[in-house]
Amino acid sequence: MLTARFRRRQLLLTGWLIGTPVPFILAWAPSWWWIVAANVLLGVNQGLTWSMTVNMKIDLVGPDRRGLATGLNEAAGYVSVGATALLTGYLATHYGLRPAPELIGAVFLAAGFGLSLLVKDTAAHLALELARRPAPAAGDGNLTVRPSFRETFGRTSWRDRSLRGASQAGLVNNLNDGLTWGVFPLLFADHGLGIAAIGLIKGVYPLLWGVGQIPAGHLADRIGRTPLVVTGMLVQAAALLLALALLDRPLLAGVLSAVGLGLGTALVYPALIASVSDHAHPAWRANSLGTYRFWRDIGYAAGALLAGVLADALGLDVTVLAVLITSVVDTGGS
Repeated sequence: MLTARFRRRQLLLTGWLIGTPVPFILAWAPSWWWIVAANVLLGVNQGLTWSMTVNMKIDLVGPDRRGLATGLNEAAGYVSVGATALLTGYLATHYGLRPAPELIGAVFLAAGFGLSLLVKDTAAHLALELARRPAPAAGDGNLTVRPSFRETFGRTSWRDRSLRGASQAGLVNNLNDGLTWGVFPLLFADHGLGIAAIGLIKGVYPLLWGVGQIPAGHLADRIGRTPLVVTGMLVQAAALLLALALLDRPLLAGVLSAVGLGLGTALVYPALIASVSDHAHPAWRANSLGTYRFWRDIGYAAGALLAGVLADALGLDVTVLAVLITSVVDTGGS
């Protein structure tokens, strides 16, 4: 919605400014409500900065390399998340929980804001793309007319089949992610694994998820988006099946399932973003991508809540099975 009034670079810089208080609040917060406030600011920061980097890369590369561009962007983000987790863990071990680990965020904010000052806006690239897109014929939905955010939200969420399918697949993918983050540590702990082994399992997953998006994005440009989305969801389902089938050897089950989940998610992530970019007109593409990311990322929260409900009611094994079935069923809508 904001992209209709402001340029990408303006929103990118604003996002970094809004995030400036976050590391300092986390480092010296006197109460839990300060932590909540910091998370609100962090959410706005991430929404603006990450969304604008995605949109700017898509503006720059054109339709033929969107998969690779989004794969590079997502890979950089998620590999950095993993590396930062390792770094903050080291700092917490040696210097305590506060303030040293949190102040690393101040370094990142300064770097992000400084680099954003050097970045050129992509408005000219977007204008060129708009000029090259033909005007729609009468009655085809007026796709070149800039619709309201409400209209774009509806089109991306349910009216347009392709955009709806991408939003649904993104939500299910992150629903699975939220479920596994909550369930896997408990599941493998119940079968005898210690903290170090569980940490290894949870570390392998995001590492492969991040790095794997670069070749996956390139592949999405070569063979299309749908094959990668369907394959990725099926690979995730197979990984969950391995987790259940090999529980008598929990470390092997955990590592193999983490590898499968990481590779499966890597196939899905850049392909879905590129798919939304393909089907949304550049006049309203940023709003469409924002809507898609809303549905995708709300899957984290829904997955975490669902994990708790299912695990309490039916047990951990049944919860993993439910995730598996969801992944398989979703391939039909992709």
